[in-house]
Amino acid sequence: MTDAAATLHDWVFKGWESIGRVVFVGVLAYIGLLFFLRISGKRTLSKMNAFDLVITVALGSTFSTIIISRQTGLADGLTALALLVTLQYSVAWLSIRWPWFQRVIKSEPTLLFHQGQYLRLALRRERVAEGEVLAAIRSSGAARLEDVTAVVLETDGSFTVIQGVSQDSVTSLQNVQ
Repeated sequence: MTDAAATLHDWVFKGWESIGRVVFVGVLAYIGLLFFLRISGKRTLSKMNAFDLVITVALGSTFSTIIISRQTGLADGLTALALLVTLQYSVAWLSIRWPWFQRVIKSEPTLLFHQGQYLRLALRRERVAEGEVLAAIRSSGAARLEDVTAVVLETDGSFTVIQGVSQDSVTSLQNVQ
């Protein structure tokens, strides 16, 4: 076998030992991840704000590293998963108990469109284009801009479109900047 063919072979198939390691470590890492998620609660995988989203992505990245990387042992990987889950749990716990901590960690929802008017300063500050607001309005099913009371950029980066004018829509804008 030529050097090129050997290299190509290694790129495609490193051997049964490598596949066995992926299966063995993958199953154990999966069980470990399920265990950590179960004891930490549903909030660990929520996407209520940007921090939660980062933790979710980091868990997936760490999980894949455990499975694929030969340099990362199972114990190291499970420790990393436990650390991420513990940090997320701690930040959520602290932000519930101390409002000042929550203000430091989490952003507030931002009003981008209100009663037919784009709030241009808010759009610029949040780096959102009018077209993105229009896309959110279309996605909500609103047929006309006049039907939309407000569009809010939530702390997790999603848009909330409030349709119709009612007492509920005023209440729903209570903690929005």
